[in-house]
Amino acid sequence: MKILSWNVNGLRAALKKGFADWFSAEKPGILCLQETKALPEQVEDEDFPPEGYGAFWNNPAKKGYAGVAVLSSERPLEVDLGMGSGPFETEGRVITAHYRDLVLVNCYFPNGGMGPERLAYKLEFYDRFLGYVDGIKNRDIVICGDFNTAHREIDLARPKQNEMNTGFLPEERAWLDKFISHGYVDVFRRFDGRPGRYTWWDYKTRSRERNVGWRIDYFFVTEKFLPGVKNAFIMSDVKGSDHCPLGIEI
Repeated sequence: MKILSWNVNGLRAALKKGFADWFSAEKPGILCLQETKALPEQVEDEDFPPEGYGAFWNNPAKKGYAGVAVLSSERPLEVDLGMGSGPFETEGRVITAHYRDLVLVNCYFPNGGMGPERLAYKLEFYDRFLGYVDGIKNRDIVICGDFNTAHREIDLARPKQNEMNTGFLPEERAWLDKFISHGYVDVFRRFDGRPGRYTWWDYKTRSRERNVGWRIDYFFVTEKFLPGVKNAFIMSDVKGSDHCPLGIEI
């Protein structure tokens, strides 16, 4: 089965940029979307969700902001919205789908820009998320989404120039080290160790044309589930957002 993930930076915009044709060609078993910025009723006239798929949403209290969704050809046994209780439950950032053989967690992590308070919020969210997934680690877990941090120098085009910028700060990268130390595997790097493999490019500087990008979108799995992963890939040629899709085959 193929599982894909894509920060669409506005689902309604993506639907106007060839999303349906792309989806029809790929036919994933599951697609995880981040930054949907839309309510279900706002896309129901766009033939969404595609035929044969169920759509499951976690929408924020604020319209036109954040939001995650899961499109699935197989109906999950259970779907959880958010991480339980706490200060992060109004932004529509986490959705968990429970299947017979695995648990799928789709997440859109906060951006740490706009000052120290937002960075502190992001780091607090990270820790809350780690506690959340550790709580279900007795199951085979697939975690995907926009983590909003490049882990190592190979994961962005200009590491030296961005050492003091959010998305590549030492404390953000250290959390990814901690996350991995808890038994979660960065699947893409097990299959592809090449530089220049990115998932996000800045619109304002037209950086995609020059491949001046960042790899901030990931698939992680638990160590015991890793042998079941047959491939991991980045679909950098797919347009429609400032991010591109990525995926795994299990």
